[in-house]
Amino acid sequence: MTGEDRVVTIRPSVETGDSLAAGAPSAGGETSAEAAAAPRAGHRAAHRRASSGRAVAVLVLVAVAAVVPLLGPAAVLDGTGEAEAPGTQGITFLRTVLFAALCVQLGEVFIRRVARRVPGAPVASAPRAWGWWAAGAGLLAALGLASVVASGNLVPHQPSDLDLGGLYASRDGRLALLEVNAFLVAALCARTRRPDSAVLPLAAVVVAEALRAHPPAEDAALTGTGLTLVHLTCAALWAGGLLYALRILWRWRTSAPEAAVAVLGLYARVAAVLFAAITATGIVSTLRRMPPDTVVDQLTTTAYGRTMLAKLLLVAVVAVLALLARRRLKRRSGGDRIAAYAPARAEVLVLGAVVAVSALLTAVPLPIRW
Repeated sequence: MTGEDRVVTIRPSVETGDSLAAGAPSAGGETSAEAAAAPRAGHRAAHRRASSGRAVAVLVLVAVAAVVPLLGPAAVLDGTGEAEAPGTQGITFLRTVLFAALCVQLGEVFIRRVARRVPGAPVASAPRAWGWWAAGAGLLAALGLASVVASGNLVPHQPSDLDLGGLYASRDGRLALLEVNAFLVAALCARTRRPDSAVLPLAAVVVAEALRAHPPAEDAALTGTGLTLVHLTCAALWAGGLLYALRILWRWRTSAPEAAVAVLGLYARVAAVLFAAITATGIVSTLRRMPPDTVVDQLTTTAYGRTMLAKLLLVAVVAVLALLARRRLKRRSGGDRIAAYAPARAEVLVLGAVVAVSALLTAVPLPIRW
C-alpha cells in the first residue's frame, strides 16, 4: 500500500508536467505554446508589413513610369504653341525604362564595391542582384528606340516601315545599335562570375546617350557631350546606388546592422559629391539651352522649361529627404541609425519620378534661344 501511495503521488506531478508541455496555463496567464509562438507571430507580422511596404513602393514606381510618359507630354506642351513630335509618349516611356535599367545595374556595381570596403561585411549574403533583369529591360527599350530611328524617327506600325540597314548609315542609328549591343553584353556579364564587368558596356550606353543628346551641328557639341556624360553617370550612380544600398540595409538589419549602416554611410559620403556634380552640370547645361536672360520666361512658357522646373522641384525634395536620412545616420547606436531607411526609401521613390521626368526632357522640343 505504501508503494502504491508513492506511485499515486508521483503520477499527478508527471501529468502536471505533461499538461504544461501540452499548453496548460502558466503563472502569467498564457500557455507555454502561446509564449513560444508570440515571437514567431510578431516576426511574421513584421515581415508581412515589410513585404506590403515594398509592394507599395514598387507599385508607386510603376505608376510613375506609366503616368509621366502618358500624361507628361500633353501637360508640359499645353498652351506653349509647340508641336508634339510623333510618338513622344512611347519614346518617353522607352527612355524611362532605359534610364532606370542603367541606374539599377550601374548602382549595384557601385555598391558592391563599397560593401567590400566595410570590414566584416557579410558580402556573400548580399541581396540578389537585379542586374540581369535590368539589362534585359534596357535591351528591350533600346530595341524599341532603335526601331523608331529605323523608321525615320516615326513610330513604326508594321515591319515594312523599318529600314534596318539604314541604321548603319546614320549617326543616330549607329548610336542606337551601340546601346542595343551594350545592354546585350551587360546582360551576359550579369550572368557570369564577374558581374561587375558590366560596367564597361554600361559606360558605352552613357557615352552613346551623351553623344545622341548633342549632335555635331550644335554649338560646342563636345562641351555639351561632356556635361551630359558627367551628369548621367553621377545620376545613375546616385539613384541606382541608393536602391541597392537600401536593399543591403534591409537584408542585414538584424544579422549585421553595423555593417549595413556603414555601407549606407559610405554611400552617403559619395552621394554628396555626386549631388554636387549633378547640380553643377545641370545648371551649366540649362544655361546652355536657355540663356540667363530667358530662363525665367522659358521655365513657364516652353515644354522644356516646364519639364526642367518639375525636375528641379523633385530634386529639391530628394535633397531634403537625403539630409533627413543623413541626420538619422549620425545617431550612435546601429539600431537607431536603421531608422534612416524610411526617408531614404522615400528618396528612392522620388528619384524614380526624377528618372521619368528626365526621360520626358529628352522627348520634348528643345527650348528657343532668344
